[in-house]
Amino acid sequence: MFNLSELPLSILSILFCTMAFMVWMAGTRLALLGDELAERLNLTREFVGLFFLAAATELPEIVTTITAAQVDNATLVLGNMFGGITMQTAILAVADIFIVRQALTSWPRKSTHTLLAVLLIVLLSFLLAATLLGDVVVALNIGLAAICLSGAYPVTIALLRTFDEKDSWAPVDLPQENDLDTGHRLSGSPLKDISTGTLLFRFAAASVIILFAGVLLALGADAIAEKTALGSSFVGIVLLAAATSLPELSTTLAAARIGAYTMAMSNIFGSNLIMLALILPADMAYRSGPILAEADLGTQFSIVAGILVTGIYAAGLLIRRTPKLFGAGLDSWLVIVIYLAMLGILFAL
Repeated sequence: MFNLSELPLSILSILFCTMAFMVWMAGTRLALLGDELAERLNLTREFVGLFFLAAATELPEIVTTITAAQVDNATLVLGNMFGGITMQTAILAVADIFIVRQALTSWPRKSTHTLLAVLLIVLLSFLLAATLLGDVVVALNIGLAAICLSGAYPVTIALLRTFDEKDSWAPVDLPQENDLDTGHRLSGSPLKDISTGTLLFRFAAASVIILFAGVLLALGADAIAEKTALGSSFVGIVLLAAATSLPELSTTLAAARIGAYTMAMSNIFGSNLIMLALILPADMAYRSGPILAEADLGTQFSIVAGILVTGIYAAGLLIRRTPKLFGAGLDSWLVIVIYLAMLGILFAL
């Protein structure tokens, strides 16, 4: 297999940017295709965002996580996963600031997003405790915490589905429909004339592009970390997490432009939930012991940041009419501040 570390840093940078661009374009198409499929298949946008978009946009994380674990770069794996949680949550803030006309957290009609945010905080807290206390080996160098966190994914999905069917919570102070930014919604879109089978094929093709580009992003980031003095942890938390979060960024912004705000939020929270489920396959691919045992101070701090930004949006979803500042909710500005502070502290570390 060709070793990317043999390439000059300039070529590696061009390759990395090219793959990131491919991921961006494919992610943008996913949002438009997902919105059309939701309408045709009579699915809610929350469901499409939580399951279909979240799974598709997490393909780079799946590939990069397993690939980096197989080359025994545990710090790159952990930095990519846990730094990506904060980065992906900050994507919602970007959409709120530049696209959404009202505070983003004032739009959901159900409390499912709030419950999902709370469950994410619980799982992230458990993850932080596992990195502080150490994971317990069960068999084949696989840790107990990794098994529990991955097993929590189907349990969480089942809880959300049950809660959504029995949810009696009803908001009373909603934004007016004329506040919904539908100016970018594609009236007379070419997608209307395409068969459902073709739409599904294009959705799968965009997912394959993301999958292919994700492999090269992982290998390229590992090579860049080897050639620079930044270190695998910082490269994973900042560079690789940013690149593999491009599908979430492009799909979330595209969803916000067509007014599918709940699909955008479900996409991000669902992606973060899948990120935690990836710990088990990463642990299985990493053969030097429980991968959570390799968590350094930077990784642990990124988990703390993930808890903070998720908690802020959980509060925003409960308050709903959060104060606005320069056109966006105060909660989104706080998330941006925490994300930038995380980057500064991680660079200092």
